[in-house]
Amino acid sequence: MTVSLLAGCGGGSSEPASSDASDSAAETEQAAEPEAAEDTDAADTGEEAADTSTASGDVNSTPRNETLYFAGQQWGTINDWNPFSANSNNAMAIQQKDSSRTLIYETLFMFNMLDGQLYPLLATDWAWDDDAMTSMTIHLNPDAHWSDGSALTAEDVAYTWDCNVKYESSLGVDFPNYVESITAVDDTTVELKCALDDAGNPTNPLKVQQLLQQMYIMQKAYLETVEARNDSDKEAMKLDKMDDLVASGPYMPFYDDDQKVVFIRDENYWGQADSMWGKLPAPKYIAHVIYADNNAGQIALKAGEVDVCQQFITDVQKLWEDEGLPITTYIDEPPYGQCATMPSCWMNVDVEGLDQVEVRKAIAMATDYDQIIASAMSNQSPTFKDVPRSTMNPTDGEQALYDQAAVKDLQFAGNDIDGANALLDEAGIVDSDGDGIREYNGKPLSFKAECPDGWTDWMASLEIVASSAKNIGIDIQTYFPDTNTFYNDITTGAFEICMNSPSGSSITNPWGRCMQFLSSQYADLEVNWSGNWSHYRNDEADEILAKIPLETDEATLKEYYTRLNEIYLTDVPNFALMYRPELFYAVNETVWTGYPMKDDGSNVPPTDCTDGYGIAALYNLTLVE
Repeated sequence: MTVSLLAGCGGGSSEPASSDASDSAAETEQAAEPEAAEDTDAADTGEEAADTSTASGDVNSTPRNETLYFAGQQWGTINDWNPFSANSNNAMAIQQKDSSRTLIYETLFMFNMLDGQLYPLLATDWAWDDDAMTSMTIHLNPDAHWSDGSALTAEDVAYTWDCNVKYESSLGVDFPNYVESITAVDDTTVELKCALDDAGNPTNPLKVQQLLQQMYIMQKAYLETVEARNDSDKEAMKLDKMDDLVASGPYMPFYDDDQKVVFIRDENYWGQADSMWGKLPAPKYIAHVIYADNNAGQIALKAGEVDVCQQFITDVQKLWEDEGLPITTYIDEPPYGQCATMPSCWMNVDVEGLDQVEVRKAIAMATDYDQIIASAMSNQSPTFKDVPRSTMNPTDGEQALYDQAAVKDLQFAGNDIDGANALLDEAGIVDSDGDGIREYNGKPLSFKAECPDGWTDWMASLEIVASSAKNIGIDIQTYFPDTNTFYNDITTGAFEICMNSPSGSSITNPWGRCMQFLSSQYADLEVNWSGNWSHYRNDEADEILAKIPLETDEATLKEYYTRLNEIYLTDVPNFALMYRPELFYAVNETVWTGYPMKDDGSNVPPTDCTDGYGIAALYNLTLVE
């Protein structure tokens, strides 16, 4: 079974590609390459650049017209450059996630949240070796090399995996449940064997695919150096600063302190080969001032001191409509951004009263979603009329995976006080003592709903849920503890109603999100960070969820997802309150232009020019004339 990939070349081409498509990358029309700076000595190697700038200590030495400034990603001083570390606090460089950040370290593939596809990066293609999906073959781009000039080979990939497992990184603890081994066949060919269950089936092929776009590939020779200086001690390996790193990405560390982080372009970056991007990224420097708070970052964005801002900005449209600033978002009208997740109201079905589907559904029917979207999100979310609720996020790729017409009659528009009251009355859940609160089993329907203090949009959302519930005789009191208390409550089940977000876009979704909404696997965990905070249980849903990772037929998958949505909308263990971007995205076009915009034909996602296939944006940027 060969898997077709989409080409990751040409600064944002989205044409379907076969396994040898990267060879034809040079044929894609390219934008003019920016002029190289006259002084490129410091950029020959990232290590030399870091030494030079640290010695000078001049954090303002980068020319504005060569620097792309960010806000909203790096908070506080960097701890290390170590992908094995559990506490790097190095957000600009180290984010191994569903759309990994690949400015310095790179993954085999890049995930595109817009279409749910993997795009080539260090690897050109992958294919299952058989229909049973027990192993796969991965081919590397032969042009890929490290920042020290040495070739990037399959041995590097295999050794990266082995070290993650040996030193028990978070990735190395999770993925051995799905991956048995990764080995080098030759310099550019990798074999991955899946972990198998007792029946000989792969435990989860979707999780195997997730590894391809999540694991940073590291140089074997460098890892051996780090092992030698730490005597291969597990804890010491995870604490190593790795500030002498060797990497494969387009940038290397240049300067960092408690005020600012700066990366410098590697002028020898392999990705300028015709088989990949065909040129270097436009900005020579990537910089992030460490702002005190969101307000400081927003002020800098308005002043043109920030180019790309990953922060929620209330009434963002006023920046250009009222203030006339050259600031834009991915979409120039509501919801302004590409929403990919859905903060939801989770009702603990182990709590008496909330174990009744009529109560849960009535709360969901009564909630005024239009008010939530208008006030809490300042219209930075599609409405549920625009994108009917389901287990799917509002991206085109996921919306196509289920039959919307089949669940149309199960939808609820919200603010339906009459319908919610009728549902409860018919179920015999009434206010028998006239105090305004309905009872179930002789006890008033009175609950506490919580989210972290200070999360103002979430707090406002729960206040609207509570106000709406009052109109149908259900008493909901809001409670806003500190963040640590909140997470302790939801992970131990010590709550009645809470607000929390499922995962956003991923190669494993919507399956992974359906697991979070419906899987009994998470319901009885003593400490649960995984999902299904409602503790909902449904045998049919569990059976379907077990089948999806092993199914490849698109029609069958659509049937499965449609049925899961029927269950979700019928039993209402939780309900989405809004759609929300995984990353906020506002750009100031005073210095740079050419950022991803909806319907611009590039298919580059608005992941802030840094994450997954969103890094393709760096190759499309040009200076404002």
